[in-house]
Amino acid sequence: MNKLFTNTYPIINLYKKRSLNSEVVTQMIYGDSFKIINKKNRWFRIKILEDNYKGFIKEKKFFKFIKPSHKVFNLFSEIYKFPGKRQKVSKLSFGSKVKITQIKDRFGKIHNGWISLNDLKPIKYKERDIFKRINIFANTKYKWGGKTFRGIDCSALVQVFFNFNNRFLPRDTGDQIKYLKKNISIKKIKKNDILFWKGHVAIAKSKKNLIHAYGPRKKVIFGDTIKTINLIKKTAKLKLLKIKRI
Repeated sequence: MNKLFTNTYPIINLYKKRSLNSEVVTQMIYGDSFKIINKKNRWFRIKILEDNYKGFIKEKKFFKFIKPSHKVFNLFSEIYKFPGKRQKVSKLSFGSKVKITQIKDRFGKIHNGWISLNDLKPIKYKERDIFKRINIFANTKYKWGGKTFRGIDCSALVQVFFNFNNRFLPRDTGDQIKYLKKNISIKKIKKNDILFWKGHVAIAKSKKNLIHAYGPRKKVIFGDTIKTINLIKKTAKLKLLKIKRI
């Protein structure tokens, strides 16, 4: 059962248990690859290749591993039945990986339609500033376990930009804080440093401001760094644990 498969659906929820009523612990986006560990009662227990995360998904028709050629560069990209923006089929979120098999009129053919080449970068593309485009997620709905333009949580907001830049980062905050090694004091904080609380994470936009997917506000927001630290301490009784530099 350990063959490698690729997700060709825009979003697939990964559940904690074999039930649609169970907690959604993360999501797979289009192009994520996975191994099936076992199958029981029309449920697969899988491990996602990109971050080694394990959980349960409903049985679907999946394709064997597809080596991608490009990745989605914008917050989302429309998929059309035909090239030239005709008959919308679905949307793929930022970081989704696709294999282009044909090009016509600045559109690339993928498994289930056509995608604008303007929304894509080559799969090996990397940015010097890993969080350069993080503002595209501003005001995106907060969703526990989410990692797309339809809803995203705090640790996914960090992870999707690592993944887009071909870098590994664990999915959950507890694992992220252990994985990132370089500690920074609040006095030396600068752009792209990552702030951790127990169960929460934010990214420094500058020495004085940050961005995070914030549950109490139900969306991705910007904030003053010191005011945010004090707010979380006051309302959630959580102290800032670490600041990490990548």
